[in-house]
Amino acid sequence: MKCPACGHLKSNVLDSRPVEDGSSIRRRRECLNCFKRFTTYEIIDSIQTIVVKKSGDKELFDRSKLLGGILKACQKRPVNAEEIVNAIESEIQNSLKSEIQSREIGELVMKHLRAVDEVAYVRFASVYREFKDVKTFLDELNRLKEPK
Repeated sequence: MKCPACGHLKSNVLDSRPVEDGSSIRRRRECLNCFKRFTTYEIIDSIQTIVVKKSGDKELFDRSKLLGGILKACQKRPVNAEEIVNAIESEIQNSLKSEIQSREIGELVMKHLRAVDEVAYVRFASVYREFKDVKTFLDELNRLKEPK
């Protein structure tokens, strides 16, 4: 690791500890040349996932878009949207796919919301499945009554 003070390439690690969420490691280092101390962070280099939209367009996976949609569905509900986004993002990364259909992401959201809050699930489903009338809404409610 290059020292920010003198540019020397060798340093000793004095202390290592995980960051709060466990997604990275904080390392306290000391340069072997000038003895200046500095901090580095080590994170997992994740694969950038491409989302294939209904139209066929492709874009990089955007966590904030996913969070925004889930937050709208969970508004005024006792649901930890951040936790759901973390779980979905983890599933996507663990699949090791370089591309994922937006439909697959929608289904993952539906699965997670159904498990934690039925109202948030129905709110999300109404937008995701593009309910056209009351009958499609009732059909989804009947599906919700079925065992998971």
